[in-house]
Amino acid sequence: MAIEIHKTFWVEAAHRLPNVPEGHKCARLHGHSFRIDIYVSGEPGEHSGWVMDFADIKAAFEPLYRQLDHHYLNEIPGLENPTSENVALWIWERLEPELPGLSGVGVAETCTAGCIYRGPNR
Repeated sequence: MAIEIHKTFWVEAAHRLPNVPEGHKCARLHGHSFRIDIYVSGEPGEHSGWVMDFADIKAAFEPLYRQLDHHYLNEIPGLENPTSENVALWIWERLEPELPGLSGVGVAETCTAGCIYRGPNR
């Protein structure tokens, strides 16, 4: 019985998308309240009853949060084209070695638009 849990973080950041067609509104500097969901799956512990302590997810994400929150994403190495998809992949690549059971990274830049990256083998 595998169960997937998630913890949500909010990141305020500015970016622009350099590779969109000429005249596209996202080519201009703008900001978002990014919603970032970190998903972990596994078996609930027999004694604890949980897959993982949510505090452990928070601790693993904290260094990335500090790099992203209130920053210009285009200036972060690896995020020169900071689409939601690229931000999700960037987070995955840095978080996966630190967070056993990582099963997804969701990034939403608005209330109605976002993505989930499930790893290279899904």
